Amino acid sequence: MTNTFTSKLREEGRAYENGADRPLGSYLRVLGVYSGAVAGLVALGKLTGARPPARISPMDLFLMGLTTHRLARTIAKDPVTSPFRAPFTRYAGVSGPAELKEEVRGHGIKHAVGELLTCPFCLAQWVATAYAAGMVFAPGVTRLTGTTMSAVAIADWLQLAYARLMQATEEES
Repeated sequence: MTNTFTSKLREEGRAYENGADRPLGSYLRVLGVYSGAVAGLVALGKLTGARPPARISPMDLFLMGLTTHRLARTIAKDPVTSPFRAPFTRYAGVSGPAELKEEVRGHGIKHAVGELLTCPFCLAQWVATAYAAGMVFAPGVTRLTGTTMSAVAIADWLQLAYARLMQATEEES
């Protein structure tokens, strides 16, 4: 019975992949790590008596959103964090101001982790979950970290706006 079930899963995986390298089993492992981390955080909360905030204010949501955006991009694109991505990626150039373009390498779990680490959209769920856990276990430090990362995000946008204005001024001259 188990062999039949496993064979059927592999068959479905091959049909889904359609000739492309889509490591479905490895994605499932990554999802398992995420689910295990969430379950562990819930269990830790129960053991310690830590409770989520009764309500999330609009300002906390805004702070969480900005922090998630900035931290996910820092992990996925920043040159300084490239040593963490290097085992799973290959440098492919620059993708924008102070951001790298990297190609995922390897197969199986290495490929799946590489895709996660190079995708700010994919990392956002992990970062937001960590932020939410921080609001349960250490709200003050979490808000301070969130404020810091939000300030960095705002500064990034101001730098880009300034560069765009300088470029427009030079084009007019």
